[in-house]
Formats: sequence, structure tokens, C-alpha cells
Amino acid sequence: MPHKVQILINGRREEVPAHISVAAAIAAIGQGATRRDLTGAPRAACCGMGVCFECRVRIDGAEKLGCLTRVSQGMEITTDA
Repeated sequence: MPHKVQILINGRREEVPAHISVAAAIAAIGQGATRRDLTGAPRAACCGMGVCFECRVRIDGAEKLGCLTRVSQGMEITTDA
């Protein structure tokens, strides 16, 4: 199993540890926010267990929870932040 995987986050190629969640990968690259609320304030993963839905992102075109999805080689992640 590789120790690192390459993914695309908002079109930017990143190399992250293979065992982490998408939400952790977004935080690890320093982006932090996954979306914006109605006032435009940045929102990010809060609970880390799929309850708050703050980590919603599009992964390979489908909306998923970043905290419950593990990164994989070639994954394309798009945030609304």
C-alpha cells in the first residue's frame, strides 16, 4: 500500500498521506474550508463523524461527506469554499 496518494483539490494537484480522510486532506493542505454558508462565511468539518454535514464536497462528481471518505489515488475533490 502506498504511503502517499496524489489527488486533485479544486484543480490543484496535491500529495497527501494515503490513510487520511478527504476532510483531513483539505485541512492538511491549508485550505480548511469546504464550503460557505448563506452569509459567505467559510465552513469546515466540525464533528468528524458524518453528523454535521459541514464537510460536504464533490468527489469525482458526486456529493459526499469528506470526513467519512478516505482519499484514493487520482481522486478529484471540489469544494464550494
